[in-house]
Parts: sequence; structure tokens; C-alpha cells
Amino acid sequence: MPSSDRHDPGLIGRFGASRPDVVLMAPLMMYVALLGLLQVVPTTWQPAMILVRGSLPLALVWVFRRHLPPWGSPHWPIAIVGGVLVAWGWILGQHVFDQIGLGGRLFVMPGEKMILDPRSELGAGNLFWATWSLRMFVACTTVPIVEELFWRAFLLRALIDWHNFERVPLGTFTWASFLGTALISTLQHPDNWGVSILCWMAFNAVFYWTRSILCLVLLHGMTNLALYILVLRVDDWSFW
Repeated sequence: MPSSDRHDPGLIGRFGASRPDVVLMAPLMMYVALLGLLQVVPTTWQPAMILVRGSLPLALVWVFRRHLPPWGSPHWPIAIVGGVLVAWGWILGQHVFDQIGLGGRLFVMPGEKMILDPRSELGAGNLFWATWSLRMFVACTTVPIVEELFWRAFLLRALIDWHNFERVPLGTFTWASFLGTALISTLQHPDNWGVSILCWMAFNAVFYWTRSILCLVLLHGMTNLALYILVLRVDDWSFW
């Protein structure tokens, strides 16, 4: 058998090599698309749908694992301390924005900001705890991975050189990409758009410092973990 046949990368390998942008965007796009499942299934199915939403994007990351950029070092102290501080700043910052009249929904997004205690729909029993636990688990695992691959590994570089972003070293700074990603993040967090800008600036700054996607995944996961615990502890479901 010719050596070229033995080393044939296959369809996935060829696609991943030819479309590095899709490799980094697709997991987040799949996660966002699956969000709609929770709106169309019975309430009792929500835990199962959360598992689906958390599992399929990670499966896609695994499929394209050979085409991902280097993950880098974890930098555990930075990730843990930084995550707690960002979570604290997210809640404090939102209250400040609320006080000065800038805490409403982003004006370019349809609908109104709604604060709803999930226990009004799920009850306070096993269904609520299963839903809360699985949402927290997905928010601390799947969400950081798919978002950091998109925001820090792709978009932060694509806003520097869209057509050749993979040639831009991880952690390269420009004001356009630093501010651009922070502003675009408001579309993902329209109800907390102000603190989203500040949070993304903080995440970007840590990425410039460490140049590590893994560190940002851990930092992002710790932020979400702290937020979920604080939401439950202080009974403030505006961050649910």
C-alpha cells in the first residue's frame, strides 16, 4: 500500500485542516442552536436536554481535537482567584449598572429583561435540583471550552487578520480585537451587557498575560461556578 494511503487524514482531517475557522466556531454554534430545545420540550425533560446540549458540542470538539491550537498551561492560581474575582465583579457591576439606570436589556436586542425564579416552573423538589445541578455542570465544563475556543482562540485573532487568523500568534494584542470582542460579547449577554464588556476585557487581559487557552477555560469555568453558587446562596435569580 502506498505511504500516501496509509497517512490519508480522512474527510474530517482534510476539512479541519482546510477550515480552521469552522473548527473553532462550530462547537459554540452548536451549543447556541441547542438552547432552543429547552423551549420546546416538556418541563420534566429539561435535565435530559441539558445533558444533550452539554454533550454534543464537546463531542464536536473531540472530533476536531487534532486541529485545535495548543491549550497551554493551566495557571491554576490565576484561574481560581481570577474566576472568583470576576464572578464577584459581575454581580457587583450589575447592581451598579442597575442603580444608574443602565442595567436593562441591550437596546438592539428584541424583548425585555425578565427575572424568573425557576422554582415557579420546576418546583422546589428533585426536578429543580437536577436541572440546577446539570446547568451548573454544563456551565462549568462545556460552556468555557466552546466559548474560549471561539472568543479567545478564534475571534480575538480573526479581528486582527480574518482570512489568515491561524497565522496570528495566540495572545496577540490590538485595540481593535480587545475592544471588538468585548463589545460583541453583549450580543451573547444582552441582559447583562455592561458587565459583559468588563468581563470580556478582564478575560482578554488574562489571555494576553498567560497566552493559554486552558487557563481561560479554567478561569471561565470558575467564574460560572462561583456565579451559580452565589445565585443560589443569595436567592438572586437575575443571574440564572
